[in-house]
Amino acid sequence: MDPISVLVADDHEPFRAGLRAVFALADDIVLVGEAPDGRGAVEAALRLQPDVVLMDLKMPGLDGIEATRQITTAAPHIGVVVLTMLEDDDSVFAALRAGARGYVLKGALRAQLVRAIRAAADGEALFGPAVARRIADYFAREPARPLAAFPQLTQRERDVLALVAQHRTNVEIARQLDLSPKTVGNHVSTIFAKLQVAGRAEAIIQAREAGLGR
Repeated sequence: MDPISVLVADDHEPFRAGLRAVFALADDIVLVGEAPDGRGAVEAALRLQPDVVLMDLKMPGLDGIEATRQITTAAPHIGVVVLTMLEDDDSVFAALRAGARGYVLKGALRAQLVRAIRAAADGEALFGPAVARRIADYFAREPARPLAAFPQLTQRERDVLALVAQHRTNVEIARQLDLSPKTVGNHVSTIFAKLQVAGRAEAIIQAREAGLGR
């Protein structure tokens, strides 16, 4: 299996150096490029086509939110994982709506960061513990929207979306619904297209706001 290629976008060279050391210890991850700002991140991502981009939010010029949006729009197969000091609701949900597949706080354990990278490369969404608690608290406070919010989905697609909202992998969904992983993957792609979302994380937000997966 080919290693996971990663592009790092962060304006602090010492922090990027620390990430190089982290990746040197992971046999299945290879650093293919670095960018000191958002515009450089977009250009490098489209040129290098990495599996995953690690994206800081606060950078000079183009910020990480807009850089994430541009990357996921132009190349939705690239997984963006936000790696930042910011953990407020506005930053978290802006990043997810822009198409980020993960959100990890700087200072997280090396194992958490590596898991988030691997998950993003597999098309899954994974969040650091503090961010996951914040997302859970947010949805606990928000009233559910009626299921009719997704009239464009078939019942089977709603079933799949509900399990996606529970952070189940395609393999787990296939096992539970007695489908093949390929069929589940096709359903997930159709759901993303119908909901007009860039990736799994944004679909989860919409599903949870509609009361699915609780």
